[in-house]
Amino acid sequence: MSIVYPSNGTPYLTSGTTTFTSGQVVSGVTVTSNSQEILSAGATGIQQTIEEASGNTGGGEILVLSGAQLIQKNDTEYWQNKGKIIVHDGGFISGGATTYGGITTILSGGIAEDIHVGSGSIGTVIFSSGAILKGTTVARSEGTISGGTATSGAQINVLSGGVLSNADAGNGGTITVSSGGKSTNTVISSGGTLTFTGGGSGSYTSLLAGGTLNIGSGTTYDNQHTTSLTATSGAQINVLSGGVLTNADAAAFGNIVVSKGGRGQDIIISSGGGLGVAGIASDTTVNNGGVMEITSGGVSNNNNVNSGGKIYADSGSVLGLTSISSGGSAIVASGATISGLVTIQDGGTATIWNNTSGTIDLSGDTNNGLTISGLESGGTVSTVISGWSGSKPGNSDSIDLPGVSADGASYAYPSDDQVVVTLANGNTITLNIPGVKNTGFVLSDDDHGGASAEVCFLSGSMIRTSEGDVAVEDIQIGDEVIAFDWRNDEDVVRQVVWVGKARATVRPDLPDDEAGWPVRILKDAIADGVPYKDMLITAEHCLFFRDRFVPVRMLVNGVSIFYDKSITSYDYYHVETEQHSVITADGMLTESYLDTGNRSSFRQEGKIATLRGAVKNWADDAGAPLGVERSFVEPLFRALEWRENSVVGTKISTTKIETTTDPDLHLITQTGAVIRPMRKTAHHYSFMLPPNTESVRIVSRSSRPSDVIGPFVDDRRYMGVAVADVQLQCAKQQFDITSHLQDEKPSGWHDTDWTDCAWTNGNAELPLGDHLTHGKMGILSMTIRAAGPYLLNTKPNSDMKKHSA
Repeated sequence: MSIVYPSNGTPYLTSGTTTFTSGQVVSGVTVTSNSQEILSAGATGIQQTIEEASGNTGGGEILVLSGAQLIQKNDTEYWQNKGKIIVHDGGFISGGATTYGGITTILSGGIAEDIHVGSGSIGTVIFSSGAILKGTTVARSEGTISGGTATSGAQINVLSGGVLSNADAGNGGTITVSSGGKSTNTVISSGGTLTFTGGGSGSYTSLLAGGTLNIGSGTTYDNQHTTSLTATSGAQINVLSGGVLTNADAAAFGNIVVSKGGRGQDIIISSGGGLGVAGIASDTTVNNGGVMEITSGGVSNNNNVNSGGKIYADSGSVLGLTSISSGGSAIVASGATISGLVTIQDGGTATIWNNTSGTIDLSGDTNNGLTISGLESGGTVSTVISGWSGSKPGNSDSIDLPGVSADGASYAYPSDDQVVVTLANGNTITLNIPGVKNTGFVLSDDDHGGASAEVCFLSGSMIRTSEGDVAVEDIQIGDEVIAFDWRNDEDVVRQVVWVGKARATVRPDLPDDEAGWPVRILKDAIADGVPYKDMLITAEHCLFFRDRFVPVRMLVNGVSIFYDKSITSYDYYHVETEQHSVITADGMLTESYLDTGNRSSFRQEGKIATLRGAVKNWADDAGAPLGVERSFVEPLFRALEWRENSVVGTKISTTKIETTTDPDLHLITQTGAVIRPMRKTAHHYSFMLPPNTESVRIVSRSSRPSDVIGPFVDDRRYMGVAVADVQLQCAKQQFDITSHLQDEKPSGWHDTDWTDCAWTNGNAELPLGDHLTHGKMGILSMTIRAAGPYLLNTKPNSDMKKHSA
């Protein structure tokens, strides 16, 4: 066989086989029917045309062996393959258009760059497993690409009429299926991207961990709730402007993002999954552990939030029809809007602002799930609150109003469906509650979000006076009580200068010591005859031991000293003497009232009004030192435990305290994506972060030392994990993240004297800067110095005010 050079035509190969060896270059030759060109190691073919089969003869064929190369393009033109091209392991082809029944096969280890297939005529490109793609591979009308893995910047474009099957978008690779194009059995691996745009379609697509699926303009993609298309383990589905995604799922650290102009319908977010909405979403279900964030400009309608699910509606977003089940929650930021009805089932929670609009329906008669912020200085709540019901304070629906004081409040009803609350400072709060005039509305307030942090006696407490023991509710200004001068070990007489009364309603959703439950000290619990009857006081009330005052909450053992949960609403009293004193109630040494700034919460009792001086403090004005050190309190606690068998009527504790040392540590990005650790060894955790992550929240279990160690520890902070060094790795660089170690810490961090470590409260913000912009992913690594133990049934802490029907 040889090359024929006609006088006025294109050179061509005659039938048979011609082999070109190292250093040889063959250019501009037509490989005719039934002829074969072999490019062996070191040989180069340039701009060859391969003819199709003719009659009984097969089409032309080029074999590109290891070390050889075939260049099938110039700046403007791609040379046609109507026959066969086979690129072997180590061979290389660049350019070329496979048409008119031609077949190009890239075997394992073969390299293909910028090849096209089809253009109004049938052509096929086959990539064997292990074939290497570079540049951009394009399937045009009637062209078919089979197999292939696009990685490291390689692209596969499927245009109108083109077909792609059994391909893989790998790390750094991109597959785009445009209008009229089709893909089938496509796998999106970690770091790979598959994009449908302009109506391009696909079937039997698999989205693996770390892969990205884009639904572009003009494309409606139905995931059919298929397991293989569920976004998990760092995988993400992006609905771009003009795209529509239906019947999709995200779970276990996968995310779905609906961009501005995009639409998502019937999306299910399960444990660890996240949905970000800047476009429009409808018929969304958020299950336990799932998070949906509606960002500015986003709209989400017809949502169902199940137990453990959360919705965040950012400023500028719209939250439409929503049902929040028991255990579910929605947080609607200032500047966000409710459009339509949000139903809070009993046990569900929602936090809104006074300018949110829409309607909130409180399901049930004891629903306390609604918090309204933004009323510290008064204002009108634009949201209509329906379903308002209940029989009495403590057994009714309730609303929390942070920063609002009940002291001196008065009420007016301009209509049957509106209440105006006038605060002591003259500011007014207007709420629109259908039927409120009939059900009533009363505000209760103890300056701490419940009725827990007050020093006072309950009705029936017997105070020792110069005239004998007198019930606290009968004490009057001017009465003389017997005080104990512990420094001189003698009784003295002190005059009562002020008596105050207030009403408390328990908030059972808070920890016991903050909820407002009264503490019952059984008869003889302290010593024989001390107290001489059951004693009821509030949790912060101090008892006197060994020349010090100890808050009774630090002595609660659940047996002889316990929170009496049969009492949910009660009156309580302050008795103030000329100076803070050790007095006797029910035979037990305790304290009189010390005004540390909460006097305004109480109504003065008696006919004589007295004016009092400046606010006092424990350091300068207390009648005895406050003893809250563990070394002092724990021996008292243990001694009272040992007396339990000597006390009649002790309570049998039915509460089993279960703890764990597992912090359940994970991250939540600023878009609401939940990220679980990709690796953890001993005290070191690593997380894979998606591009454009500007900050994360470090989320973990949290418990209070006073709960997991014992009430004799005076530390009621919620402690999550102690975070030491944090590094962010991206683009082959490492950055130290130290904002949590600065004097001014982000939210969620406890102040500390340490310089190399800080505790979270279980939900702490960690800014990352702009290191992950421009599509860069990163790995966030952190050292956890300490964690746990944690209660498995910890109640949330809160600093809210309460309204009751």
